[in-house]
This record gives sequence, structure tokens and C-alpha cells, in this order.
Amino acid sequence: MMSLRVVFCLLISIPVCTYSSERPHEQLGGSISEGQLKSAACQGCHGLDGNSFSPDWPNLASQNANYLSRQIRDFQSGARQDPSMQSMVTGLVEQDIMDIAAYFATQKVKADSASNSVAGRKLYMGGNRYTHLPACAGCHGPNGAGNGPGGIPGLAGQKPGYVIKTLRDFKTGTRSNDRNEIMQDIAAKMTEKEMEAVAQFLAGMGAETPDIGE
Repeated sequence: MMSLRVVFCLLISIPVCTYSSERPHEQLGGSISEGQLKSAACQGCHGLDGNSFSPDWPNLASQNANYLSRQIRDFQSGARQDPSMQSMVTGLVEQDIMDIAAYFATQKVKADSASNSVAGRKLYMGGNRYTHLPACAGCHGPNGAGNGPGGIPGLAGQKPGYVIKTLRDFKTGTRSNDRNEIMQDIAAKMTEKEMEAVAQFLAGMGAETPDIGE
């Protein structure tokens, strides 16, 4: 029987198609042009257009503004721990947060066409019925775009090192700012090999090259 948390996760993923025409940065009232200027410090690690320079640092390009804004606030409050990020966002006010989120939400994420995994695709799309691991696509969408109104992050084209670290942190409880502990429950069911496979699949998700290999 599917747990109530997974049911909740699937329900809040329903608006992905319904709200796809709405722009999250417009809903939040952020200014793209102001966000480009205010994100200058972010660009040192995450790239000028939100595509980071390292496999361990997350891409912010194409990330939905609701999710990104919440993460910045969580870094400020300490709900999400990272010394580097907390020092970077300390002085941001609410309008700054909305502007920065608006800018990165409108940039195009660059997927890595060389990063693919058949096993990762199967897990993302179908989960693992033997360990009751739900499909990632249930919440993050079959195209990895996430859910803007629901604040569920887009994962397509995300850096593999960052995805693996995030899953490990949820599994160990190092990170716990997920809603209703949904991601902590899911990560707890994943093996290291499964995390790596999903991360490799996501890194290439949305790339122009359609071929998928091991």
C-alpha cells in the first residue's frame, strides 16, 4: 500500500501540466534584470547563467523560483545548513531573493549529453517496487521540470555530484528541510548505486542527444 506521504507527493505533482503556462518568477514579483545584477556573487560558483562550473555545485538555471526562493530563506534561517551559502545570503532582503530567483528561473539549464544511465532512467520513471521506492517522476515530473506552484525542484540537467550529495544528506538527516520528510523517507530506501545511477541520468536529462547508455 502506498504511504500517505507518497500519495501527498503525487497529488501535489498534478499541477505541473495545469500551471505550465504560468511563470514562477512573475508570480513572485521578481525582476529578471535586477536579479541578474544582484546575483553577481552567486555567479562565481553557479555560473553567469546559472550553469555551474563544478559537478558538485548545483545548476540554478531553469530552477523554479518558488523552490529557489525557499532554499535561500532556509539558508538564512538555518533550516538548511551550509556555511558557504549561509554567509552568501545573510544580507539579502525579500526583494533581493525574489529578483535572484526570477533571473535564474529564466535561464536555460545545459544538460550533459554524455551523462546517461539506463538504470537511472528506470528508477526515475518507475522506482523500485521491491524496496517500495517511488518513482522520482511522480513529484518531479516525467520531464524533470518539477512543479513551480508546488515548490518542487526541477532536476533535469542537474549536476551529478550535487544530486548524490543531496540524496546522501537526506538519507543521513544532514539535510532535513524537505516537506513532511518526504525526501528523507525516499533517500532512506536508496542504495549508493541507485543514487549514482539516478544522478547520472538526471545530468543528461533534456540534452539534445537522445541515446541512453549504461
